[in-house]
Amino acid sequence: MTQTEERIQKSVTQIFKAVFPNTTNHYDTLFGGTALQLMDESSFICATRFSRKKVVTISTDQIDFKKPIPQGSIIELVSKVIKVGTTSCVVETDIFMEDMYSYNREKVVTGVFTFVAVDDEKKPVSIL
Repeated sequence: MTQTEERIQKSVTQIFKAVFPNTTNHYDTLFGGTALQLMDESSFICATRFSRKKVVTISTDQIDFKKPIPQGSIIELVSKVIKVGTTSCVVETDIFMEDMYSYNREKVVTGVFTFVAVDDEKKPVSIL
């Protein structure tokens, strides 16, 4: 295993959250914007753990919402670096939904986020 592959493995980030009423819309499902915020945060943590440098989000790719996430669900965000460039890395983040009172679990959202490593003057620097 290369050093980069090892860093990717060690930087996989998992975050669990409960979907409470203050995060839902008038359909009693998780706000799409809240899901995006959580995904960006999880992706940011993953990119930071991978690079151990200051990183900023520079783009998001297609975000696929396959199913609404109802209030009372448990969600797990899983983020993993899928591509490494000179100054950037690409992180894929999935949201898995679980029913609180059963073992049903399914992937319901997938998105891709790109981060650039920056110095104190916000100029791009090597990600590794």
